[in-house]
Amino acid sequence: MKLNFVPHACLLALSVLPLAALAADPPAPETTFNVGMATDYRYRGISQSRLQPALQGGADYSNPNGLYLGTWASTISWIKDAGTMAKVNSGSTGFEWDFYGGFKGEIAKDFSFDVGGLYYLYAGNNYAKVPGGVNANTFELYGALTYGQFTAKYSRGMTDLFGNAKSKGSGYLDLSANFDLGDGLSVTPHFGRQTVANFGAASYIDYSLTLGKDFGKGVSVSAALVGTDADKAVYVTPAGKSTGKSALVLGAKYSF
Repeated sequence: MKLNFVPHACLLALSVLPLAALAADPPAPETTFNVGMATDYRYRGISQSRLQPALQGGADYSNPNGLYLGTWASTISWIKDAGTMAKVNSGSTGFEWDFYGGFKGEIAKDFSFDVGGLYYLYAGNNYAKVPGGVNANTFELYGALTYGQFTAKYSRGMTDLFGNAKSKGSGYLDLSANFDLGDGLSVTPHFGRQTVANFGAASYIDYSLTLGKDFGKGVSVSAALVGTDADKAVYVTPAGKSTGKSALVLGAKYSF
């Protein structure tokens, strides 16, 4: 909570103002939109777009009471690629559409929490035709604690995870920090651990270091060094390239 203090010398002058002028309007709910692109759509360190560029965009609503809702979408290729490798029709789904919502609040000074849910929709996917696969649509619940610049977040799959059969209860631990370097620059180190229930070979760790630049007026760019120890036999493109290999990922976004 931010408190605004009025200098003592100003109190007399303020006392003659109409009462309505003294009552500050409560913060209003806010809705923002964003569009962008990246040289590769990496999610939890794994490429979702066959190591190729992706177009992305979304919308967010936030209320001063801590409630927030949002949606976000990106082009992808992994569902179609899995079908290609298995020689089945897994659906021509070319995009991911996410829906999320939750509640944020402050526990103490510089100490806050965030709880919510996230649904990943892959419209028209037929991932159940892939050996060992089920519908790729996924729902997770998450909780996060932030102290100063540091955040710890845990997400738990309430359904099978991204098309992996019998993987309900999979989890992802996300440890990150955000450091403001001034002049619109920031650096964000990250470490994550994805566990996939009943599929140990699909579990892995990922890590990244992101440099961001906010140019103002809604324009921002980023450069991230991303890597994982993901099994190359599990996370692979039809051309045999590891989707978790180390790479430099560039991105640009416009928010309005």
